[in-house]
Formats: sequence, structure tokens, C-alpha cells
Amino acid sequence: MSLEASTTASGERVYTDRSRTERGADGPFYLVFADEAAESRWGFRCGNCDSFDTAMDTMGRIQCTECGNLRKPDEWDAAHE
Repeated sequence: MSLEASTTASGERVYTDRSRTERGADGPFYLVFADEAAESRWGFRCGNCDSFDTAMDTMGRIQCTECGNLRKPDEWDAAHE
């Protein structure tokens, strides 16, 4: 596994695994780790705009706050809205 080292806007060193993705509407979301060994998951990187500024809710929805790329939750029902 080859991880891509990057620095976030806040100066934190993180590692992107472009082989592990979650499907988004405008591009994939890549898994990001806090360590080079990929043992400590940090979050996601947007494949549409390359931003680390993403958020995930309790339903599993992932959204990029920069470009709006969105991964819908795995399970959804109207009671959660």
C-alpha cells in the first residue's frame, strides 16, 4: 500500500490512501490516516477538489464543505430527516 503524505491547512501531517474510497456524487472520498502505517484513521479527502475539509454524520453521510461533494448514507428513512 502506498500512501500520499500531505500537510493540512492547520499544519498537520496526514497520509491519503487513494486505493480506499467511498463513492461521492462529484468524485470519490479517499481515506486519510494520521500515521504512515495506516493504523489511525484521520478522516477523508475529497476527490473532487482535494480538500481535507470534510464532515461525516452519524448516518454515514460524508460532505465536502469546500465543493459540496456528497456521499449519501448507506441506509436512509424519512424518520431521520
